[in-house]
Amino acid sequence: MGMEELDYDDCTKSIFEKARICAEQYRHEFLMPEHLLLVLLDELCFDYVAIEDVQVPELRSDLVRYLTDNVEHVPNDVEYEVEFSEYTSHVLLMASHIAQYAGQHDINFTHVLKAITDLPDSMASYLLKKYALVDMSVLLSDFISSYDAFTGKEDEDDGDGDDEEVFLNDGISPSMGEKSWRNMVYCVSDHIDDHNPLIGREKELERTIQVLCRKDKNNPLHVGEPGVGKTALVYGLADLLRKGKVPERLKGYRIYELNLGSLLAGTQFRGDFEKRLKAIMDGIANEGKSIVYIDEIHNLVGAGRTGDGSMDASNLLKPYLEGDNIRFIGSTTYEEYNRFFSQDKALVRRFQQIDIPEPSVEEAIRIINGLKKKYEEYHHVVYAKGAVEYAVENSAKFIADRFLPDKAIDLIDEAGAFRELHPLKTKAQTVDQSLLSDVLSLVCKIDAAALKEEGNDTLESLEPNIRKKIYGQDEAIRQVVEAVQMSKAGLLDDDKPIASLLFVGPTGVGKTELCKVLAAELGISLVRFDMSEYTEKHTVAKLIGSPAGYVGYEDGGLLTDAIRKTPNCVLLLDEIEKAHADIYNILLQVMDYARLTDNKGRKADFRHVILVMTSNAGAQYAHLSSIGFGGGKSAGTAMLDQVKKTFKPEFINRLNGMVTFNDMDETMAAAVLGKKVDELRVKLQAKNVTLKISDEAHAHLLKQGYSKTYGAREMDRVLRNQLSTSLMREILFGFLKSGGTAEVVLENESIKLVQGA
Repeated sequence: MGMEELDYDDCTKSIFEKARICAEQYRHEFLMPEHLLLVLLDELCFDYVAIEDVQVPELRSDLVRYLTDNVEHVPNDVEYEVEFSEYTSHVLLMASHIAQYAGQHDINFTHVLKAITDLPDSMASYLLKKYALVDMSVLLSDFISSYDAFTGKEDEDDGDGDDEEVFLNDGISPSMGEKSWRNMVYCVSDHIDDHNPLIGREKELERTIQVLCRKDKNNPLHVGEPGVGKTALVYGLADLLRKGKVPERLKGYRIYELNLGSLLAGTQFRGDFEKRLKAIMDGIANEGKSIVYIDEIHNLVGAGRTGDGSMDASNLLKPYLEGDNIRFIGSTTYEEYNRFFSQDKALVRRFQQIDIPEPSVEEAIRIINGLKKKYEEYHHVVYAKGAVEYAVENSAKFIADRFLPDKAIDLIDEAGAFRELHPLKTKAQTVDQSLLSDVLSLVCKIDAAALKEEGNDTLESLEPNIRKKIYGQDEAIRQVVEAVQMSKAGLLDDDKPIASLLFVGPTGVGKTELCKVLAAELGISLVRFDMSEYTEKHTVAKLIGSPAGYVGYEDGGLLTDAIRKTPNCVLLLDEIEKAHADIYNILLQVMDYARLTDNKGRKADFRHVILVMTSNAGAQYAHLSSIGFGGGKSAGTAMLDQVKKTFKPEFINRLNGMVTFNDMDETMAAAVLGKKVDELRVKLQAKNVTLKISDEAHAHLLKQGYSKTYGAREMDRVLRNQLSTSLMREILFGFLKSGGTAEVVLENESIKLVQGA
């Protein structure tokens, strides 16, 4: 195993070369770990730790004695080349594993030293442990800290002054100077102008300054949802400190951000993390007048913990939290505060919680108007009058899983980026409401043209367009279209679905078909759930997800996931009466508050959903509607009476309307037949086949297909059995193989297909 096969740093290669020369001087055939250790004792890097951690003279003396008396020498007249011993080869292999585990590109001598100490039955390992005055983990940690100084890494700098962006991989030592701890923190006070300015938040900022001025427990903790401006508040405080607009007690203070991820990076051995954190805190304490900002402060709990011990970053910081020379500001979300931070009562009591609520729409407009100039300069665009108001109001309305002002800032930022990529031909690159609407459609998946701001042409023609495809159900169509138009006009409650409708009627009259046509006309998706799949009590849980500990917990909820993917849709719950009664309890909050929470606490937003439920409840009583003194009722009306008995009053009370579908009559059946035949003709055109139907054949098909009991589905069966089957045979094997004209005629009360001219 040769050294050139491994990726060493220059310092370590030099030490190996000196160890090879040492082995030659002793006339030893193999380079052993003892040679490496002896060379290391004479190197400068060991001086940083030798005095306090190791009895160097005694160790050197025993090593020399062992190499002189116990290792076989090669005669002087024999030529040879020094090779690695089996133990040294094992050391190199283990060192490469240690470097790889630490995520480093080079194998340095700290990895080799660690591998030597782990060798079983090795004199080098035995003697090092014998003469070490401290535990081996402490010795290794001190050696790692000194290694950068020896290799000159502490002098490496790109000359741009951005010391806070340089992070060491192997720990730091106070003896290395104050630059080391500065490399591990980010000075917020030096980068105020690189961040968006704080606008508003006067109460929260005043409360933060008040807590910082306290004698004890002067550590504010900002708790709020993601995106409400917790970090911006700290930059706003830094700006006030820079301008001196703070009480006398806080003048001259600087804010440093502690990044826990960078703090943990490269800490290979036990004690590295603790030593690094202590060096940083001591450096900041010596600096004086310092405030430490810790974003995502809940990560303190458990950070750096090894084994079953209780010592982690939060416990290491507690003495500094009690002291008066460093103040801390933390920020976290409510969810992470409750899940992690609140578990450590001793840590909680050292902070003063300050709630950072989501700003109102008016406050968010003021904030973004203040930021607008920065985004205009960055994207080289101009935001049109009313664009900011539109962005804030519509992001608040349509983006439910995020918070102001962050989601509104994202909207104007992305619109500016779009205009930069797709410039207008005019000189002024304007971002207007139309562009914001398009970006919002992509972000929120609100892809219905009818629900966008510009124009109402689609809505105006919605009812006649649907009537062309759904026959004989004008009242049902009117109620559905009115619900959609009311939503666009802004006359409905914003915290409810666009419409919650119950379609009641016998089978085959167009209940499901109306939902399909409505979705197609609005340009949105149809999300359909067959409620016959949810007849059992345990199956209802699939809609919102199984409880924790049950099979399917990780899969989430079918209904909640579907709405998160397509928040603007027609949601069809087909044959709702077949589902278990528990489903109605879930739907109550959907119809009332347009929210549904899944098993993991995530909320699905139903505000842009047209909720349609179909029901055949009471279908078995429909044929009795015209019997007796109460005769004359339609089947749908008779079923509606039964529906009111089937569903709970609180369920019916939350519906926008119960739409009763008319029974199938002959006029409706004729229209349906015409539609079905037209659809068949379109399919035949792809085969170059022209279809002609005689009046007698058309009347026969209508007579066979018209059924009050089975509705339009009977028409499908008649066309398939009497017409489509014959067409199939002729297209595959008969006179329509190469296309042509097929005439449908009536012979002996049966449909026959003949070749046309």
